[in-house]
Amino acid sequence: MSGPDPATTLAGARLLPVLTVPSAAGAGPLADALTAGGARCAEVTFRTPDAEQVLKTMAAHGGLTVGAGTVRTPEQAERAVAAGARFVVCPGFDEEVVAKCRELGVPVVPGIATATELMHALKAGLDTVKLFPAEPLGGLRTLRALAAPFPGTRFVPTGGIDASRLAAYLADPAVLAVGGSWMARAAHLERGDYEEIRRLTAEAVERSTT
Repeated sequence: MSGPDPATTLAGARLLPVLTVPSAAGAGPLADALTAGGARCAEVTFRTPDAEQVLKTMAAHGGLTVGAGTVRTPEQAERAVAAGARFVVCPGFDEEVVAKCRELGVPVVPGIATATELMHALKAGLDTVKLFPAEPLGGLRTLRALAAPFPGTRFVPTGGIDASRLAAYLADPAVLAVGGSWMARAAHLERGDYEEIRRLTAEAVERSTT
């Protein structure tokens, strides 16, 4: 059994803002800025002490389908789903995390960097994976090389991608969506520049739909 399909959650969005939010106080304004810019999905990474509360606040916002990122353990997956995560993204492939997500009934997108890791994910019944870190690994050339022997695999490349590379990735038929942090970087969040986050998000949404 393959479990819930990430495409059902990410279908039509094509753009996945990847958010590392230092304080829960910024979660509401951040959700407002992203939705005002046209974003439909967002990934809150479990890299900060407030991540769980950030996820809970953003999930309750109602304008976004919010998932949890940088999930490395089954316990983190459990906490993320309890906080409102609608999907789970992992930096690598872990059988226990995948099994826990299936048990919880949420889509999971594990990270892969090699053909061997991709084969493990496919053997586990998954057909959507995160190529991570995409640009340091070789970007589209690597993605296409991995996609060729595994037709039907869908990729969510993340890592080092910026606005200038977005359209090229999305033009590839193997790419389901693109994850990136350039729309809401740490500097934007630290100074509370939500208007700039809205502008960058709107620009990215436009690039992803043209």
